[in-house]
Amino acid sequence: DWFKTPTVAREYMWDTDKRVVDVKWFADGEVNASYNCLDRHIENGLGDRTAIIWEGNEPGEDSRYTFSELKDLVCKFANVLKAKGVKKGDRVSIYMPMVPELAIAMLACARIGAPHTVVFGGFSADALASRIDDAQAKLLITADGGWRRGKAVELKVAADEAVERSDTVEHALVVHGHDGEDELALTGETVVMEVRGDRVERRSVAVAR
Repeated sequence: DWFKTPTVAREYMWDTDKRVVDVKWFADGEVNASYNCLDRHIENGLGDRTAIIWEGNEPGEDSRYTFSELKDLVCKFANVLKAKGVKKGDRVSIYMPMVPELAIAMLACARIGAPHTVVFGGFSADALASRIDDAQAKLLITADGGWRRGKAVELKVAADEAVERSDTVEHALVVHGHDGEDELALTGETVVMEVRGDRVERRSVAVAR
């Protein structure tokens, strides 16, 4: 659904002599991806329908989120971002494994109008740092660990190195799910965000509307 219906579908300039290529789609329209992914389904009576089915690394490791549950988590995390000073137009980098919190973080950024860049969780600290700099990200969202090819990957180690090299990152949020060196327990309701020493439970943060 459009918040403001666009009047022009496409605008473009394609000048190979001047080496200028500029394409804009629906430039005068306004839309919120988080609203379209969540709210409109709830408003249509589908709030109790399953929005996400997550399958973990091991058989039996899974979780489900309805549209209503997902919206609550997204709104709570949107308030975590705002509490850290993220506002419309600020850039956010996301460096996470394939867990539900990844989608929650992306939708929370979209909800408050903060452009986000998702960096592949297998990239090195150097690759992450260069992408943070390219985006001029104000905040980094990462996790203490994740699974890749059956092995635990210490994402926060690379994230710490990347943040040390960054001149733009003011805060880092860490999804805690690593219980020991070999086990990961990435479950939605028990995830705690650590902000440079401050611990904030998602469920304790007021819901953004």
